[in-house]
Amino acid sequence: MAKKYIILDTETTGLEVLQGHRIIEIGAVLLNDRKKTEEHFHTYLNPSRLIDEEASKVHGIMNEDLEDKPDFSEIAEEFLEFVDGATLVIHNAAFDIGFLNNELKLASSKYPMLEDICSIEDSLAIAKDKFPGQRVSLDALASRFNITGYDRTFHGALLDANILADVYMMLTGGQSKFEFDSTNSINMSEDISKDFVLKNNIDLIKIKATKDDLSAHEERLSDIEDRNKVKAIWRNIN
Repeated sequence: MAKKYIILDTETTGLEVLQGHRIIEIGAVLLNDRKKTEEHFHTYLNPSRLIDEEASKVHGIMNEDLEDKPDFSEIAEEFLEFVDGATLVIHNAAFDIGFLNNELKLASSKYPMLEDICSIEDSLAIAKDKFPGQRVSLDALASRFNITGYDRTFHGALLDANILADVYMMLTGGQSKFEFDSTNSINMSEDISKDFVLKNNIDLIKIKATKDDLSAHEERLSDIEDRNKVKAIWRNIN
């Protein structure tokens, strides 16, 4: 993979940019030779407007979480420098590009649109072509490819970018020889997953949470549960 590939995702205050909704989180991960690197871009943003209640139920981000976060204009230069010249891989790219270009336009008339400095690759379009008529949401693809180890209680931009990186490598890693029927009854086995890792020389990094990490995670889950009056799905996982 000679070109610079960046896997990107955003979270927003709502679904419609034309209704004035804004970006509240950007997560982007750099790939190097078909491997995720530690180099990434991640920030929360103050949208200067309220988050739709339904949106908060998806990503778990509340208005008060963003009160001390920067405006997009404060991180625009850093973001553009990070993505300049890259191929951006985005699931349902039109949505994220529309929001990002709107933020760039609001920040400064001098900023380029992303299409002017990046190539855009839509992993949703790739998945629809590869699996016509089947479910191709990010969660569905992660399940299809047996990608595990992520807490999916809530969506998050950096979290989803990491998951999409794994999905994208499976979508473009010569896996077409494996056929899946329309009922999605055939799943990739553990042996196939191991074989993919070995063939692509992927170095798996094992990260062990510290006591402080676990304590902070528990505090975050409890806070989300209290504010949304729901039980986190993560607690049902043994």
